[in-house]
Amino acid sequence: MEKQSYIVGVYDDEDPLIKAAQAFKDAGIRIKEVYTPYPIHEILHIQGQKSRLSIAAYIYGWIGGISILVFMQYAAVISWPLNYGGKPMNSFPSFILVTIVFTILFVTIMSLTTFIGRAKIFPGKTIDIIDPRSTDDKFVFVFSPDEVDSKKVEAMLKDTGASEVYERNGTSESIS
Repeated sequence: MEKQSYIVGVYDDEDPLIKAAQAFKDAGIRIKEVYTPYPIHEILHIQGQKSRLSIAAYIYGWIGGISILVFMQYAAVISWPLNYGGKPMNSFPSFILVTIVFTILFVTIMSLTTFIGRAKIFPGKTIDIIDPRSTDDKFVFVFSPDEVDSKKVEAMLKDTGASEVYERNGTSESIS
């Protein structure tokens, strides 16, 4: 996989970044990616992106809860019924705690697995770092020069308060 070229705009503060994101949206220019040292939810709203991980977690919760209830019903009532102490065969209240704990465990593991698969994170993957300062104190916009007008984007980045604008030709730092 060959590395792509990018137009990169670096901001020092969150406020100009949010205003610039809105300006790019209003101008109809697609931002390829935004890298920030902490989550900025306004950017997601401006870009119109919404995670469906919460929907997947909800579905995983139902699957996990129903499957553990069915398993406990089968194990305690059908497969190996034990009658001790006058306890009824289908003792549903005793299943509640195990159901809650298993459901939480199942949702956690499946959500993590879904996130890892969706983000294509796996051991040994080479990570292409666009600008290493984005993990510390800088806010970075990334544009694909194939999808946008380079001159217009560079001008807009400078006009909206970018402290640095440069084109990266796929020769930056990589971590494996």
